Parts: sequence; C-alpha cells; structure tokens
Amino acid sequence: MKKADLLDRKILRIISIDARRSFKEIAAHCGVSRAAIHQRVVRMIEKGIITGSGYQVSPKFLGFGTCTYIGIKLERGSMYKQTVDQLNKIPEIVECHFTTGPYTVLVKLYSRDNEHLKDLLNNKIQEIPGVTSTETMISLEQSISRTVPILFEVEDYLDKNGPLPIHLVDEVED
Repeated sequence: MKKADLLDRKILRIISIDARRSFKEIAAHCGVSRAAIHQRVVRMIEKGIITGSGYQVSPKFLGFGTCTYIGIKLERGSMYKQTVDQLNKIPEIVECHFTTGPYTVLVKLYSRDNEHLKDLLNNKIQEIPGVTSTETMISLEQSISRTVPILFEVEDYLDKNGPLPIHLVDEVED
C-alpha cells in the first residue's frame, strides 16, 4: 500500500476529528473540489484506509458503568481462533486482541456493574474451552481517547513541491 499523500492526510485529519463535516467544507479547507474529496474518500474506503464512520455512544448512557480489561490465558495459542469465535458471542466485549506477553488474549468489555462483570467472567469467559485463567483490570477513568495521529511528512512535500505554502505551515506544526 502506498503512503498517504498530503491531501489524503489532510482529509483524514479533518474527518478523524469530525466525521460529520461535509465534503464541501473539507474541500474548501483543502483547496480542492468537492468531487476530488469524494473520490479520495471513496478510494480510501475501498482500500480499507478508512474503516468506519459514525457516532460513538457513551456506554454509561446505556447503563454500562464498568469498563474492564481482561487478560486471558489459553492452553495453547493455536486455540485463539476458536476462542475468538466464542468471545464474539458475548456482546459486552467491544475489543479483542491476540497479544504477546503474559496473556494470549486481551479483551475490553463493558458491564452494568460488578455483579454483571462477575457473571460474564464466571459463566461466559471462563467457561470457554481452553481458557486456563483470567486477570481482570477495572478502568477507574479513561483519561485519553484519540485515534492514531495523522502527521504530515514535510520532507516528502518539500522534495516534490518546493517550499511549503504558508497555509500548510500551521497544520504541519500542530
């Protein structure tokens, strides 16, 4: 996959901050046509660069007040796919990662309260064949939530285009 160029990065930075921005607004900010923005976004969706869009709903608003990370040890790492199939049936699990280190799997889940969490652990997760142990870490507060930074590679721009236009200088320094 080729690297994102300056326009792709500008578009990604804007929509990663606010996916509700119109193509017209993005085009005005980037100094290109709305059609150019539309074509770029469609291409990035098709190539899997943009993997989703939409609103994020607060779990607390829906009654899920406890965010928990659970490290899961399996009998064998080769059991990962079967385990994920079973974990995927638990709707409270919002993330699942195959990891290195002390755990084979790390999941993030939301529960209503400690009693609900206990039920998920004892009656769902620990009942999955191959799960040998779990370690639970309850999040007390989420202090940072952001996407991967979308950086501009000034050197690449300068090599191809000469001096950096003044309207891009502030964005590159952000």
